[in-house]
Amino acid sequence: MTTTQQPPLPPSEPPHGHGHDGPADGGHGHSHSHGPAAPVSAHLRKIIAAVLIPFAAAVVVGLVVLWPGGAPGHERTGVGFDRQTQQATVTEVDEVDCKSVNASGGTPTGDTSTAEGSSAQQQASGTCKKATVRVDTGKDKGRTFTEIVQPDSSRQLKQGQEVIVAYAPDAPEELQYSVTDVNRKLPMALLAGIFAVAVVVVGRMRGVMALVALAVSFMILTFFILPAILQGSNPLVVAVIGASAIMLIALYMCHGLSARTSVAVLGTLLSLLLIGLLGSLFIGWAALTGNTDDNTGLIHGLYPSIDMSGLLLAGVIIGSLGVLDDVTVTQTSAVWELHEANPTMGRRGLYRAGIRIGRDHIASVVNTLVLAYAGAALPLLLLFSIAQSSVGAVANSELVAEEIVRTLVGSIGLVASVPVTTALAALVVSADRPGAAAPVQQPQAQPPAQPQSPSGPRVPLRGGSGRRRKH
Repeated sequence: MTTTQQPPLPPSEPPHGHGHDGPADGGHGHSHSHGPAAPVSAHLRKIIAAVLIPFAAAVVVGLVVLWPGGAPGHERTGVGFDRQTQQATVTEVDEVDCKSVNASGGTPTGDTSTAEGSSAQQQASGTCKKATVRVDTGKDKGRTFTEIVQPDSSRQLKQGQEVIVAYAPDAPEELQYSVTDVNRKLPMALLAGIFAVAVVVVGRMRGVMALVALAVSFMILTFFILPAILQGSNPLVVAVIGASAIMLIALYMCHGLSARTSVAVLGTLLSLLLIGLLGSLFIGWAALTGNTDDNTGLIHGLYPSIDMSGLLLAGVIIGSLGVLDDVTVTQTSAVWELHEANPTMGRRGLYRAGIRIGRDHIASVVNTLVLAYAGAALPLLLLFSIAQSSVGAVANSELVAEEIVRTLVGSIGLVASVPVTTALAALVVSADRPGAAAPVQQPQAQPPAQPQSPSGPRVPLRGGSGRRRKH
């Protein structure tokens, strides 16, 4: 009978180059698991930088070249928003007979079943309000004037109410001031404060950065985009440069300087390019002038050199940017999280999983965009409904056609941003392989466990150092 005897095995040497021991079973499961691996390889980071750095440099050059330095001055027309205004307060309100204050004086004899006839009847026989208003700002501070409020007026003044008054220097002295609106600064400021507090409480540092990015966006809009268009620069070029600057600042400020954010920037940029091309094509094809209401008519009258159709396209691009940022960041984050959950998933699997998430996002975002435009144009749609116009006639009118083109072009860009951004993110994140981003030292292979014999002694492996002896 033969037995085997195994000399004691020498202790395993720890892997070289590591400053801490592995677990007792010889594994090394925690030595490189203290944080996520680098998201992309150094090679891909260079590719992303090679695309985005020239783009960012071009945006900076565009800002410098087209920077307007302030809106151009012009002589006020006294029409619409182009009027001098001051703040004022209603100090007293008295009820008076409309006959005593209205210029017409006579009782109307027309059909009072119509809106015009009913209004004339109320102005002739109803009770009006005579408000005394005190000017609180400007060179005429402390001056008072009277404002007659008709009984059918949508805005009724009350004592102590703060209002905005328009000043017409060329009018007779008693008619130089008139109430144009209510002063809403306090409720608007309070609502903005509540919004800021909610964002900071929920978002914490991310919320603070989002508010800073929002302020920067308004600054670019106020100090670059609007004055540059007024100075005669091409509205499309100004909108593209301004929107790109807003996109770069907002995304990197809110989400950090990372490959994940860079992918979202690339997806947003490609989608904006598609929106610009489609918008330019269909605005020209549908012969949309962009001059459809009193405000655009006033702008065209004051600055005839402004390309109003280009201004319409600029509005489409800027209006789509905010929703595009949301879609591209969400899709990029979804793909990154899928990769973190299952690092073995390839780019095709990541794309398929990400696009399934994106389909739900598409449905909600497109519906939101359409309803937002419909809500803004609700009074106009009501007028068409009252007139009992056909759907075709309504859609063919330039007022509605502008909103349709704006909505559909923006929605196409949003829909396209989902597969484009998802594909970019899947392509980039799937390059995350051991050793791709940074050299990772692998632990040395441990010797396989030694099998035990039924009686207890260890059985040597073939090729081991022990010798077989016969007794």
